[in-house]
Amino acid sequence: MSVESDLRKDGIEVISKLDTLRINSIARNVSIKLCETFPNFNLNQNELFIKLSRLGMYRAKMPEGMAEANYFYKNTSIYFNEHIPDEDLEEFAIHECIHYLQEVKDKRNYLIRMGLCDYTEFKIYGLGLNEAAVQLMASKINGIPKEYVKYFGISFETNSPSYYPLECCLANQMAYIVGEDILFESTLNSNDNFKIKFSSLTSPKNFMAIQNAFDEIINNEEEIIKLNNRIANIDDRNKKVDGMLQKIDELKREISLTFMRTQNLIISSYFDKSFDSITNLEEVEKYRRKLYSFKDYLGCMEGYTFFNDYYVNKMMQLEDKYNSIENGEIETAIRVITKKENIFISIFKAIKKLILGNSTNEENDINS
Repeated sequence: MSVESDLRKDGIEVISKLDTLRINSIARNVSIKLCETFPNFNLNQNELFIKLSRLGMYRAKMPEGMAEANYFYKNTSIYFNEHIPDEDLEEFAIHECIHYLQEVKDKRNYLIRMGLCDYTEFKIYGLGLNEAAVQLMASKINGIPKEYVKYFGISFETNSPSYYPLECCLANQMAYIVGEDILFESTLNSNDNFKIKFSSLTSPKNFMAIQNAFDEIINNEEEIIKLNNRIANIDDRNKKVDGMLQKIDELKREISLTFMRTQNLIISSYFDKSFDSITNLEEVEKYRRKLYSFKDYLGCMEGYTFFNDYYVNKMMQLEDKYNSIENGEIETAIRVITKKENIFISIFKAIKKLILGNSTNEENDINS
């Protein structure tokens, strides 16, 4: 299938090509920002500029609900929605430029990998996780401030309120566990470092389950967009429209359930395994702090109690482990923690208030 056919299939109609000066300006600024934002990645600004300046860049008409910019690997080009103001093109280009830098092709010019996403003969794996990771990188580069949002009944804080917000929330949780640099390095350089690290801290089986959940969420979101576009083209309300609206509601519920199930798996798979590896009182305190701080990455909805219950249960287990270690390591106990009872009791009282408070900060449901 030709590029033109692919574009038509996706509802993209090319209007005009950006001039060379504008392309070079975008390439130069994106190169500078990438190097400044990720100084530990050993990026070469001149090499990045040369590579990005070879991209084709076009303005185009795009269907409602589609991303404001799209990268097509078959002709190494970025297509911008015609409605984007000229001064905002660079902001939208960053996400697509990262996709271009990610791509790995075989000798026949077929795409085989893009960051955390693997393209096999029969199925694509990791598309949702890769999109989330790329968007987190783009938000970091663009300096997007965090804000509280609510999608499909789920409230959370994010620096990507408009693009893949649910996926970015989950990816942020994974980054909190393994480290942001590992996630972004693997995303940019298309390697398995992040997958290997996260799998070692949880399990390969759980990593695959989490990765598949990202794909489920993004596929359901795309299906909702398609249904909304079909409804918009129907003049009058009829049984067919009612059926599509019902399907949209079902997809929204499925997205919410998948998100919460995946969040709970991220929590339990990591903190269960890391609990078993605690051998001294310093690790007790480190574990407590890390689990407590996970509340800042949560997505919460009405009636959600998993994290609070899990936290209280783990603190009780942690106190037992503390006592066991303390009995055998008196000197370490004195050096590391001197007021364990006050610490645990105060945390028990504070955590529920904090979690429930976060879940009600945003009253307006953006997407329900």
